[in-house]
Amino acid sequence: MKMIKNYIGKFKRNSLFFKMFLVMVTSIVTVSICITFAMIQMSEKLFIDQFSITNAKVVEQITSNFENYSYSTASVMHQAQQSGTVKNFLIDKNTEPIALAKATYKIKQQMDYYDSLLNHDGVNIVLMGENNRSFSTNYVKWPFPQEILREHAITLNAYKNPNQILYQYASQDPVDTAIPSIVATKALMDRSNNHIYGVIYVSLRENDFRQMYSRYTGNGNDVYLMDQSGRVVSSNKKAIIGQNESDLLKQVKDIENHNLELKQVNVFNKDYLLFSSYLPTFDMYLINLIDRENVQKNLVDKKTIVFISAIIVLITLCIVFLISRRMTKSLSGLVKEISDMSKSNFDFYVTESGSYETKQLAKSFNYMLDELHEYVEQLIETQKKQRNAELEALQQQINPHFLYNTLASVKFMVQQGDREKSVETIHALISLLQNTIGNINETNTVEQELDNLKNYVYINQMRYGDRIKMHYFISPECLACEVPKLMIQPFIENAFFHGFNQKKEGYIQLLISQREEELLCEVVDNGDGMEIESRSNLPKSKGKRHFFSGIGILNVQERIQLLYGEKYGIEVDSILGKGTRIRIRLPVIKSK
Repeated sequence: MKMIKNYIGKFKRNSLFFKMFLVMVTSIVTVSICITFAMIQMSEKLFIDQFSITNAKVVEQITSNFENYSYSTASVMHQAQQSGTVKNFLIDKNTEPIALAKATYKIKQQMDYYDSLLNHDGVNIVLMGENNRSFSTNYVKWPFPQEILREHAITLNAYKNPNQILYQYASQDPVDTAIPSIVATKALMDRSNNHIYGVIYVSLRENDFRQMYSRYTGNGNDVYLMDQSGRVVSSNKKAIIGQNESDLLKQVKDIENHNLELKQVNVFNKDYLLFSSYLPTFDMYLINLIDRENVQKNLVDKKTIVFISAIIVLITLCIVFLISRRMTKSLSGLVKEISDMSKSNFDFYVTESGSYETKQLAKSFNYMLDELHEYVEQLIETQKKQRNAELEALQQQINPHFLYNTLASVKFMVQQGDREKSVETIHALISLLQNTIGNINETNTVEQELDNLKNYVYINQMRYGDRIKMHYFISPECLACEVPKLMIQPFIENAFFHGFNQKKEGYIQLLISQREEELLCEVVDNGDGMEIESRSNLPKSKGKRHFFSGIGILNVQERIQLLYGEKYGIEVDSILGKGTRIRIRLPVIKSK
């Protein structure tokens, strides 16, 4: 009985240690089991995801190779359609030997040029006309007799679709042993009467066509080019070329209909990862099949994962036991010392003693007290700055140089006899002074700010000319929103006087719109631009003078963040030689 009481008392004295150790043991074991299980379950998925990213790039590269070939083919067919030499060769029925020799010589020169445009080994360009004439640049590469070609399905399809370039599979029927080819066909038509006078064929033997993707294939990594009927037009698997694989086409259609990146399928009696991409120029599907068994060989061994996890758990438990036992004594003392601290006495510092962890906690606690003192001081300073900013906003004055130069410009207009412009300039100045000096509010509506800007810009254009155009794009729902007084004017001023030192003409645009709960004001110019390190950098004035007010650009940023918080402010995008874009983000506050 006494022994039991001793154990109970010992447990109470070390309850913190036992509780902490029990929680850590339970947590470590649970987390380890979950991580091990999740790792085993996710290893395959993660590997497949990474593999799909890499394989998508491979498919993209193959697609790019096909598109380059298609572009060259389309260029040749377009030029052939426009060529008078080709048309004359295919419609001329003169069989005189000399005339026929001249026509053949001309068409050979033309076709040699087309062949150079394609610049692909194994290509054969064939012309066949209604006048029974034909010409081939490389008959050995596609030895198709004219009598068979004229009645072949690829020719009939070209006649049915005279405005399209068709890519079709062709073998030298009825010779089953012939090398298959991918043939692009286009009917040549007289646009004046829609009469088809011939057909142009660009053939490429399948083994030459295969070179565009063969280096991306390997053991367990196969590529197929399949038409809409399910026929395999080209593949690194030679035995399957020309066969109709309806099951594979069905899987590809399923990927397309559901917009999938990949799909796990069972075809050819094996499990594969299926990637596919539709090639609109060919009207075919590019298919990539990855042998799933080969992929699984690269996965992490499950037994190794379990064994390593078990070792880590055992080592961790030993370390936790030693550390927790050492920490609890000094930690208990630290907790007692902190609990005894008066709640209002922020100058109280705890003793930094005990284990390393306890010392670090004590240091952190004392550092927190120092930070608290600093924060209180910063808060007081911020309140002072805010009050000063509010006072400054009420005490803004017009720059005397602006008034002097404006009045001087009016005087010059009067002397020149331009009474209408001088009167308009004076009206603009009076309105500007009324809205700026007479209005003592910290904020204006967008409509009021817009009136001030228009007056300001009008005065400057009267003084300096209208080589810099000003455009306004304001959403009607934003006119009643409140903005800090003279918030936009410094950026217009900066763009007007500093943005067009190299360029002599240009434009400045003001765009104001509402996006959800934010008011977005943008000042855009196509001036000289400037170098900035990041979007948060603000443009600096090129001198200490301000042409209108005492409010600088940096002051606008401070005012916005003082009024509305650090969430709002100014962003700058600028490119040398192209211009600058200023974005001002504010909360949406409607005028009452």
